[in-house]
Formats: sequence, structure tokens, C-alpha cells
Amino acid sequence: MKSKDKVLIVIPAYNEAENILKVIKEIKKDVPKNFDVLVINDCSKDNTEELLIKNKINYLNNIYNMKYAMSVQTGIKYAYENDYDYVIQMDADGQHIPNEAVKLFETMKKKNCDIVIGSRYLKDLGYPCPFFRRVGTKIFEMMIRIFCNKKIVDPLSGFQCLNKKVIQEYAKKGAYPEFPDANLVIEMLYKGFKIEEVPVKMRIRENGESMHGGIIKPIKYMVHMFYAIVLIVIQNIGRKKVK
Repeated sequence: MKSKDKVLIVIPAYNEAENILKVIKEIKKDVPKNFDVLVINDCSKDNTEELLIKNKINYLNNIYNMKYAMSVQTGIKYAYENDYDYVIQMDADGQHIPNEAVKLFETMKKKNCDIVIGSRYLKDLGYPCPFFRRVGTKIFEMMIRIFCNKKIVDPLSGFQCLNKKVIQEYAKKGAYPEFPDANLVIEMLYKGFKIEEVPVKMRIRENGESMHGGIIKPIKYMVHMFYAIVLIVIQNIGRKKVK
């Protein structure tokens, strides 16, 4: 890594008091010292902010509960305004492993791509994915292959590294999607951005509640994602598929 590279790890957090300090401690231990960290506290109702203040962790507060996607975009906007070269998106629940984040960055530099996705399924590294989520992932993988002629086996992974062009694209995006997953992958491929995957280890959440927990939320997610993808494909009818 060149010393001039400015890298920001963006961590959206909502009620992650049980997890956030473990995540930050592991980042400090396993990530290069010149990687900066920014936690986006999404109006947590627990003592997440108190822990951030007490431990002198760099953070921003959303003015209201803006949900995951807008919290991510807030961090990306911060990176854009502060001239960062790369953003690494990580979750605050401990699922994303910091030394695997380094792998994303190294892949970005080696392959000179725009987005690197940390994939749970490119190789079998033991991630215990629920059956229905795996089926949904396969469906979206197939849609990306059909519409974009590109194989992305884990388009639902939020563990990503973005380069400066993508930081600018996302920061200026007026309609950032509520669920920035397969739909955003398809949109970026249609726009000609180069996306690669790298196999990474991930953990399951130990504490707290997932934003896709329960029965209603996953159904809502699937419907929303199908609708978003259909709109993107319609808008890009006639555009040459990315190779």
C-alpha cells in the first residue's frame, strides 16, 4: 500500500453496544494503522454513543434513525468530502472480520477494479447461511448473470471495498437504495464499473437483532429487491451488457 492512500472504514451502527467495542478492538489489532475508522451512530437507543465517546472512537450521529443504507451513504459522503481514496464497508455486529477487510483492499489494488465484494460463497469457508437466504442469493446471482453477463455469487454481501470513483458516484446519488445489494450491483455494472469478488470468512451475529430478522422483513426485502432490479433493467434496455 502506498503511504498516500487514504482509507476509511465505515461502520453503520444501530443499538450495537454489545458488539461495537469488540469490532473496534479487532480493527485496531489487525488493520493497518493508517486506516481511519468512522462509526455512523444511527440514533441508537442503547448506550452505543456513550461507548464511542468514552473510548474516543471517531463517529457521526444521524439526526434521526435513517436505517442501514442511508447510514452507509453518510459515511461515504464523509469520505468524499474528506478526499479519501478508498472506503471499506463493515458491519458493527462482528460478522465482518477486520483482517479480511485488508484482503478486500489488497484485491482492489491488485486487480485495479472499482468495487471488491467480500464473498461468503466463492469458496466454502464454513459460513452457516440459512437455507432460504442462500436460495435468495442464488436467484439474484442468476439475475445478474442474465442481465449483466457477470458472475457475482454473493451480491447480498455488504462487506465491500470502494475506490474513489465509486465513492463519488455513491456520495452524489440522490436516490440511494434502501437495500444496496444486488440492485446496486446491477446498476453499477450497467454503468461500466468493474466489480470483483474475493472469498472471505464471516461470522454469524452473536448479539443483538439483524435488520433482516423475523418473517415479514425477509419477505419485504425480496419483494423490494425484485421490484428495484426490474426497474433498473427496464431503464437500461438496449444498453450493451458488461463483459
